[in-house]
Amino acid sequence: MTPLPEAGRAARLAAARAAMAAAGVDALVLRPSPDFRFLGGRDGAGFLVVTGDAAVETGDPAALVPPGARRVGVDPEMRVRELFGMTIEAELVPASAVLAPLRLRKEPHEVAAVERAALRAEEVLRQARELAWFGATERAMAARLRLLALESGCEEVLALRVAAGEHTARPAHLPGGRVINPGDALAVSVCGRWGGYCAEVARVFAVAEPPEDFEAMYTVVVAAHRAGLAAAGPPAPARAVARAVGEVIDASGYGRFAAAHAGRGVGLGPEEGPWLGEDTPLAAGMTLCLEPAIYVPDLFGARVADVVACTDSGPLVLSGGPPPLQVLDR
Repeated sequence: MTPLPEAGRAARLAAARAAMAAAGVDALVLRPSPDFRFLGGRDGAGFLVVTGDAAVETGDPAALVPPGARRVGVDPEMRVRELFGMTIEAELVPASAVLAPLRLRKEPHEVAAVERAALRAEEVLRQARELAWFGATERAMAARLRLLALESGCEEVLALRVAAGEHTARPAHLPGGRVINPGDALAVSVCGRWGGYCAEVARVFAVAEPPEDFEAMYTVVVAAHRAGLAAAGPPAPARAVARAVGEVIDASGYGRFAAAHAGRGVGLGPEEGPWLGEDTPLAAGMTLCLEPAIYVPDLFGARVADVVACTDSGPLVLSGGPPPLQVLDR
């Protein structure tokens, strides 16, 4: 990740201090995390402590918390042993209450970084289409997918999904020993961090030939994606995107099989605001992962995911967008 310019860091710290004052937070203690990187922290530098007049990276954060501090915002990714090790005598609250609103709208260079990450993720899945899938296990193909991501410059692979056949109907499925056979539906996704910013892309394939009724269901998911994208223009509320996705899936008859969530924000973290089930008004600079899905238990499922940027002229897909159902021939 390119270091944050000093002027940009100063502006973010000023905004963070104003938000701290409004929330009655006397200090922030951040470990290496998206919030840490947002305020210019360097990976491997210990903790970042932000007070009203300083921002210092240290291995001993408790020593830098002002005496008499009443409320301290701690990183939501803080580990239990780190919390207990700080021995801070103050009310501990999530730092995200202060920083999450500041991270909602990305600066132009951040949107460009998210776009680069999305294109890398898309390219990984493009290359995956050329692999030999017949007779391989989910686990083996996930390992190959991970290697492709790392070769693309991915700094951290955050999540991989390879699910075949009936496993595509399990949203939380982890790649296992199931062999991929002709006639299987196949769900593949990669979520990672490139250049400090995160992106996730998910695609659906059929192996040799699609199962009966699968292509029809897939077209519903693609139509829901299209409807969600059309609703993602500022200043619509984020909830409007989820509503548009849900209306298409409900009208198809698959409503009871729809995924609980239509998407979320992405940026320095893989999951952040705006959340597409909330009333946050969309605004230029917000970057989303739009991810409609249908899961029919014990049969099959389909999920597509793309990164979308909100702009003053409307939503813009930063990854390729879901294609017609692709059939793998090997």
